[in-house]
Amino acid sequence: MDRIDRHLLSALQIDSSRSLADLAEEVGTSTSGCQRRIKSLEAAGLIMGFSARLDPQRLGLKLQAFVEITLNSQSREAMDRFEQAVEDFDDILECHLMAGSADYILRIAAHDLEQFDRIHRDCLSRLPGVSSMRSSFAIRTIKRWRGYPTR
Repeated sequence: MDRIDRHLLSALQIDSSRSLADLAEEVGTSTSGCQRRIKSLEAAGLIMGFSARLDPQRLGLKLQAFVEITLNSQSREAMDRFEQAVEDFDDILECHLMAGSADYILRIAAHDLEQFDRIHRDCLSRLPGVSSMRSSFAIRTIKRWRGYPTR
């Protein structure tokens, strides 16, 4: 991966809807060269796909919750059951296996506390092998995720 590839990855993370000609001009290559580089980065697994970043506030998702999960057991079977169950619930936006006091951290978005209560009752409480849950709520987002550093 050279300087142009890194610049291209940064530019795509900012706005992947830009035209190839615009991207090529920014990174200093031809349009066909830019397209070849993007295809190569996709084939190498560096680019996993393209998507739109949505504004949760405009979607009415005013509550962001982070839920720390501790399991009864850290056996492979218990973790596999938990992770499979997480995949079945669209209300769980992200799930991270952690090192530290919690086994997992989940990210949930909801319209309000009433909807979070429904998600808690209908989704989180059904996750297998959970011994404890601790929820924290974001008051305000200070810095939004803008992509990975490519340096």
